[in-house]
Amino acid sequence: MTIWLISYTARGRALAARAAEILKGAGHDCRTFALPKFCGDGDEPLTQSGADWAGAGFAEADALLFCCASGIAVRVIAPHVRDKRTDPAVLVLDEGGRFVIPLLSGHLGGANALALDVANRLHATPVLTTATDVNGLFAVDVFAKANGLHIESMALCKAVSAALLAGEKVGFRSDLPVEGALPMGLTTGDADLGIYVSAGNGQPFPRTLRLTPRPYAVGLGCRRGKSAEELERFLLDNLQKCGVGLHELRALGSIDLKKDEPGLAALSQKLGLPCVTYSAEELKAAPGDFTPSAFVQEVTGVDSVCERAAVLASGGTLAVRKVAKDGMTFALAKKEEAIRFE
Repeated sequence: MTIWLISYTARGRALAARAAEILKGAGHDCRTFALPKFCGDGDEPLTQSGADWAGAGFAEADALLFCCASGIAVRVIAPHVRDKRTDPAVLVLDEGGRFVIPLLSGHLGGANALALDVANRLHATPVLTTATDVNGLFAVDVFAKANGLHIESMALCKAVSAALLAGEKVGFRSDLPVEGALPMGLTTGDADLGIYVSAGNGQPFPRTLRLTPRPYAVGLGCRRGKSAEELERFLLDNLQKCGVGLHELRALGSIDLKKDEPGLAALSQKLGLPCVTYSAEELKAAPGDFTPSAFVQEVTGVDSVCERAAVLASGGTLAVRKVAKDGMTFALAKKEEAIRFE
């Protein structure tokens, strides 16, 4: 995860630095921000308002960690809160390092999981307030996130949680293989409200929450300077020809030479899809048979970018070979896998 940490006092700054060091050791990408008079090695000076900082963080980071009072965090993020499906995880760590509190996007944004991890590493106490966690019940949004499933209706997602909290049975069906025991509260029998894991449009229950698998990844390549609009049209045209919806994509993939390509970055942000980039050596190691290009080999050091990137980003196999148009390339890969109850 990309995590931004912010503090407003000397003590808060010291705690943020400690937390960032620990999180970096766990594989996270961290940036620490502090008031200029409290900045230490590695800190970025906070020269804008907290609200402006939060606005940038909501656009660029996966999680914001406030090392300060929770009231400050609430006021700072308030103008930017939009949707639990897209808002980043927001957490508060008190200056004493005693409590870690997820404020926003506890499930889909991963704030609860991050709070538990941070608390464990700092020997702090996690303070979770989401009802399903407090009551030890199945959380459908956590299940969907863990299995890479798209939630088609947030209203029905809330209805499932409400039914489980009320002690009602919720149905469950899946077109994919299922591993693990069915959680308490779910039933494979008849029910008024149920969960259906499927890429189709079936309605096995009177009220059906469909969770759509995301088995596909797209490999994209482009000439320098291609706009997000051009790339989006190209992507959507090819997905339509393949009969694949945007909601079935798990990621975009490309070569690391395109890591800072503005159009690709803007497209990734607009679609809410991660754009994973790979070095030429990593792409060369991708398993499969790919369409070689002498020109691509000369420019990038690897004979195929989009096909190899699609395979690596999906973890599966090539489904649609390279399509090229107007300086852009597209390939599609797919991974079939079972869903799991932890």
